[in-house]
Amino acid sequence: MESADSGSQRPNPVNGDDPGPSFVSSPPATPSRYESQKRRDWNTFLQYLKNHKPPLALSRCSGAHVIEFLKYLDQFGKTKVHVAACPYFGHQQPPSPCACPLKQAWGSLDALIGRLRAAYEENGGRPDSNPFAARAVRIYLREVRESQAKARGIPYEKKKRKRPPTVTTVKVDVASSRQTDGDGCNVGAPSLPEAVPP
Repeated sequence: MESADSGSQRPNPVNGDDPGPSFVSSPPATPSRYESQKRRDWNTFLQYLKNHKPPLALSRCSGAHVIEFLKYLDQFGKTKVHVAACPYFGHQQPPSPCACPLKQAWGSLDALIGRLRAAYEENGGRPDSNPFAARAVRIYLREVRESQAKARGIPYEKKKRKRPPTVTTVKVDVASSRQTDGDGCNVGAPSLPEAVPP
């Protein structure tokens, strides 16, 4: 006597006939521009430490080393920063070229430090020992911002935080037809001259 499913052959997993569960393999997600830049910046910093004389271990890196790295990067800068003796010092758009050095713009350095700060912690560094978050680095960046603002005639103003508008609720006391705000104070109450009859 044959079984009901004798006509249908099932694959035998022992013989390798069963392909197993069918999973659709999707390519790994491509990292965002920020993530790619952060990885490149991190690798650049690690290479800088490796080429440092003497070579420097990441665990021994301090805020001073980070500042040294930022100064090293100035040689690759594209932002003209006028020296105090330059006749175009403080001019936003000088009329002719000058011999002042090209440096990294403050905004680029600030963004770089933000990415490296995040990368340090993502690669196992402790937040309390993060050299990119050192006070000296913050002070250096502030000094760069101020000096570049003076040299280039560009004021950097702090962005003001937008505060949500305050909303006052008004309740109406139906029995006495008085309006009160959320604190129980009368709204629309008569002023003193109106309240006191002549």
